[in-house]
Amino acid sequence: METEVLQDSEEQTSKHDSEKIETLKSILEAILFAASEPITLKQFQHAIPNTNIRDIRKALTKLQYEYQEMDRSFHLIEIANGFQICSKPEYSDWIRKFYIQQVRVTLSPSALETLAIVAYKQPITRSDVANIRGVNSDSVINALVEKDLVCVSGRKEGAGRSLLFSTTDTFLQQFGLKDKSELPSLEEIEQLLPSANNIESINAVQEELE
Repeated sequence: METEVLQDSEEQTSKHDSEKIETLKSILEAILFAASEPITLKQFQHAIPNTNIRDIRKALTKLQYEYQEMDRSFHLIEIANGFQICSKPEYSDWIRKFYIQQVRVTLSPSALETLAIVAYKQPITRSDVANIRGVNSDSVINALVEKDLVCVSGRKEGAGRSLLFSTTDTFLQQFGLKDKSELPSLEEIEQLLPSANNIESINAVQEELE
């Protein structure tokens, strides 16, 4: 008799947990569709009181699986330290035709070179960037800050307390990266920077990293 009662109790608990995750999944889905940028687990938790991170991630994982099983034109991805619903790559041509103007940030070779240096050496000072590039890079760094691809992330220890610069979540979004660990290899960056000057600068970054 006690065993039957225990089993009933466990089944009720399991059913309650399942219903809880299903409800949470629907709430998260609604927020994701309404949002225009990636949402972090902490942001989800702040919006849904009395919900723990483990349950939020479990519900998001179920959403990812369901979208995959339904073979929808969109999927739920982890990007820029958060989660976002995005269209699948195979539909990019159709979406590009729909939009008259491309929304992705465009960068000059010098800006891309500077951004690559900041990305791989962050946090880094203006003078360190200039030393690697061989030219003053203040205006380029300022332009990257204005585009929200680079930000001030602190100050260097020691005399002068120079400003340190790092990449932003916008940078991760623009390049479709989940986090900094997904940065492309320096060889791939080098292919984007064809001039001899730029290649020398990227090689300098390589030497600094080794």
